[in-house]
Amino acid sequence: MTASTADDSDFPEPQVPFAAPGLPYPRILVKVSGEALMGSEPFGLHPPTVARIARDLVAARALGCEVAVVVGGGNILRGARVAGEDLDRATADHMGMLATVMNGLALEAAIEAAGAPARTLSAIPMPTVCEPYARQPANRHLRRGRIVVLTGGTGNPYFTTDTGAVLRAAELDCDAVLKATNVDGVYTADPKKDPTATRYDRITHDEALARDLKVMDAAAFALAREASLPIIVFDIREPGAIATAAKGEGRVTVVAP
Repeated sequence: MTASTADDSDFPEPQVPFAAPGLPYPRILVKVSGEALMGSEPFGLHPPTVARIARDLVAARALGCEVAVVVGGGNILRGARVAGEDLDRATADHMGMLATVMNGLALEAAIEAAGAPARTLSAIPMPTVCEPYARQPANRHLRRGRIVVLTGGTGNPYFTTDTGAVLRAAELDCDAVLKATNVDGVYTADPKKDPTATRYDRITHDEALARDLKVMDAAAFALAREASLPIIVFDIREPGAIATAAKGEGRVTVVAP
């Protein structure tokens, strides 16, 4: 029996909604790229890095946050990059969505090894592997204190996992999207390429779109603006960064109305 198909008796669960009062973001959605799971590896998964990220997610849950995670698949396959003359974009994107399911299962196992209950849900139904995504079951898992790992993107080609993350955050009534990156916020340019780039502490969705900032794609920013969802950009490489951002602290950039 896998973690995804285990029954509800696996972990003791609260009898009341899980989220603790007084938190700035009682229900969060964390967007973790596939590349973040590679660690020092050139491809695939780096188990110590996956375990560290899982512990950080469990630490955010320990604060009393309800935690959902959308995971990318770029460490295995990125559809837009492999599409070409012999492989159409829709097929390539579906291959990329399957990569996110592989990452989600690994992350779910690491979360449960770190001591918290988790469920992987996929927008592409594969019930022998994990639960199909639907809003009501996902909400129920969150209320019961499970960390919900959302995979399969939106289930449709031509959409990035960033857009999928904002979509899921909006429909699950999350209070913020925590966008994990390899830099400590949003900059005027890529700080690795431009030493004169300056960092924003706070910026609006409209400004992010107008300035064509690349931390998320335009569709994700536009959807977040429509849903009035703040996006908190932080450096996933810092241990404990997820819980720190969930508390409204740390070195981050807040993209908000």
